[in-house]
Amino acid sequence: MAKTARRDTAVRDRADDVDDELDAPRPRKLRAGAGGRWWVGVGRVLLWAFVIVVIFNGIWFPIRNGFSLPTSAAEPEVTETVQFPETAAAAFALRFADAYLDTADPETRQAALATFVPEGQAGQLNLPADSLTGENLTVIAVEVHDEYNAVVVIRADVNGEAMSLEVPVYSDGSSLVLSGGPALLAAPARAELPAAPSFDQDPQVAEQLEGVLTGFFEAYAEEAGHLDRYVELGATVTPLPANSVEFVELSDITVPSQSSTGDDDVRQVATAVVWALPSGDAGEGTGEAGQMVQNYLVTVVNSGNEWYVRDIQGAPHSFGG
Repeated sequence: MAKTARRDTAVRDRADDVDDELDAPRPRKLRAGAGGRWWVGVGRVLLWAFVIVVIFNGIWFPIRNGFSLPTSAAEPEVTETVQFPETAAAAFALRFADAYLDTADPETRQAALATFVPEGQAGQLNLPADSLTGENLTVIAVEVHDEYNAVVVIRADVNGEAMSLEVPVYSDGSSLVLSGGPALLAAPARAELPAAPSFDQDPQVAEQLEGVLTGFFEAYAEEAGHLDRYVELGATVTPLPANSVEFVELSDITVPSQSSTGDDDVRQVATAVVWALPSGDAGEGTGEAGQMVQNYLVTVVNSGNEWYVRDIQGAPHSFGG
């Protein structure tokens, strides 16, 4: 009986152990490689995407460029700009006009004109002997029509009258020739001079400058060694040639006010100077005792306590008072 009881107790104990094992959670068995397999999938997707992009671009870009090339990418052709040789044409036309207006010897004239016109055309420029004379020839304009053609305008005294001679000139880039006969026209008309611009004047500064400018013009004409005394430091004023004129007086001084110039230290002074010509040089256009009046625009600067000359030039509008 005792053996039977111990056996039953052992059987119950094993049964309880089995139940405990069944009730306890079972550990999940991991499959080999399951932890990194999803990274492999992602890598394959990225690789195939890269391959597809490369293949697409390799096929599409050449096709796109073949269908349409952007116009902005094309570089413009570099072409050399050819300009009409104005200086050479002016000299050429002036020499032609000198020969054309000299009719004293028709045969010599004909031979000279042949060098300026196309072969066989010189006969069209024949004129009777002594029919034209030309003096004081000057080029006053070159009217360029294009890179091959221009008209040179020459001012001349023709038979004693002021006229213009227009000469058409053709250039092939290296040579010149007349493209047609010249044309005599009236000289440029005389313009109507407008009134001089008005401005406020500064009589007080004009009084201060009278002595300064008197000394300056005396040195300017007669005592070049003293000129630096009146010229601003760093400025350069070239004196008149020795014994060309003698200073007489300032006949007028006009000084703009500070409000006119915007700078109280720098003024442009309009002045008229009376010069005396050396003995024997008096002539037409000079006043009493061989004197003449010249008009200047003198730039002066105030150093703080004294005025100095910075520049001198001819005065515009001296007739427009």
